[in-house]
Amino acid sequence: MEHNNFKSGFVTVAGKPNVGKSTLINALMGQKVVIVSDKPQTTRHRINCILTENNYQIVFVDTPGIHKPLRKIGEYMYNIAVHALEGVDLILFVVDATEGIRKSDLQVAEIIKNSNIPTILVVNKIDKLKDRGYIDNIIHQIEEICTNIVESIPVSAVTGENLSELKLAIIGHLPYGPQFYPEDIIIDKPSRFIISEIIREKVFHLTREEIPHSTGVVVEELKERENGVLYVRAEIYVERESQKPIIIGKNGSMIKKIGELARKDIEFLFETKVYLDLYVKVREKWRDNENILNNVMGYNAEVTKKINKKAMK
Repeated sequence: MEHNNFKSGFVTVAGKPNVGKSTLINALMGQKVVIVSDKPQTTRHRINCILTENNYQIVFVDTPGIHKPLRKIGEYMYNIAVHALEGVDLILFVVDATEGIRKSDLQVAEIIKNSNIPTILVVNKIDKLKDRGYIDNIIHQIEEICTNIVESIPVSAVTGENLSELKLAIIGHLPYGPQFYPEDIIIDKPSRFIISEIIREKVFHLTREEIPHSTGVVVEELKERENGVLYVRAEIYVERESQKPIIIGKNGSMIKKIGELARKDIEFLFETKVYLDLYVKVREKWRDNENILNNVMGYNAEVTKKINKKAMK
């Protein structure tokens, strides 16, 4: 493909937890490609989401929220998010318009400033504002610290307000270059990862308090049976024995609901019938267990992973 009229690049979407980064990516992609919930730290991994059109390809890099880590898994998530700022063409710095600018936003601004990567400030959730006069103040506070801001755009990822303007701004700041991924690729993760994320999303939606953050999902078996049905066996990790009956629910009601919702999404995504087999396993303090985080969840590889555009050409 000729590069002289084709734009391409990697765009990291960064910010503190729960500012709507994943929702924004889904909106810009025009379809749901990453899981979302109203709880902080839903995103735990780095995920490349690829939007390809006739004259451009944008690789959105979804990242965990940048926050002070309290557990070993938090350290991995923090390092993944910070490393994802390296070697990219553009950063979308997302802040929550309804919260104003807090200390956590200013800390993220310092990190993004130090990256020296051109950055678009995205003031999200403006649909929830009664008085939009605060937006200029939000922009001013961030631009004072983050000197590599090239544009500031208020948007609503939910209603779509100003998303077209944001997309045009992103394309405008991308270099001319090659198409890094085939046109039919929209996410760079394997099937097992995608399925585990779908299941984990349902756990986040259906459970409360500390339960969502104490859970992890591992797909242990994935195979197509002779009748064409996709068989999935997955384990939901919890940290304490007392959490197991909550995930299972009375007479298995909760795990049944999790399975039903997850199966529908998996069937829609893979366009085939799915048999989903869910189990709940107690893995004490798994979020601080380096062996599980590295060898089961694959965090060690993600922490050290950097954008290498030359290798992808």
